[in-house]
Amino acid sequence: MKSFRLLPASEGRRREFKITLGLRAGYGPAGRIYDLEEAVRAAHRWMTERAARGEPFLSGMFTRGEVVYADSEAGAAGHREPVAIFTGEVLPQYAGDLDDRTVRELLDELAGEMGRALEQEEIHIAYGDRTWTLTAELQPDR
Repeated sequence: MKSFRLLPASEGRRREFKITLGLRAGYGPAGRIYDLEEAVRAAHRWMTERAARGEPFLSGMFTRGEVVYADSEAGAAGHREPVAIFTGEVLPQYAGDLDDRTVRELLDELAGEMGRALEQEEIHIAYGDRTWTLTAELQPDR
């Protein structure tokens, strides 16, 4: 029979994060609906590329959800949209050396990678007791 004990250096303050982004491209109802697997692949590619360069990364788990909301300008019309939800925690034994500013930068970078892959206009991020939204902008041609 196994017994368990506290893993040294594994205890610390809780630092949860969540990235929520739509699976439907763009804002309109006619946009392509991506599969959750495409979000997973984009995130995994970002993680493995950073790991190969010896750079920090965040890992977590994906779930599929559905956002339900109403539009005051459309009367009683309601809207639904499938979303990918990436959640995780900055665990002390793996990433305890990352400060909050670095974690926010990693979340923004990862969210941007997934947002480009899924053709999103907005991405919602939460970390600790903060929340923010990234919005897409066109980059000038070089």
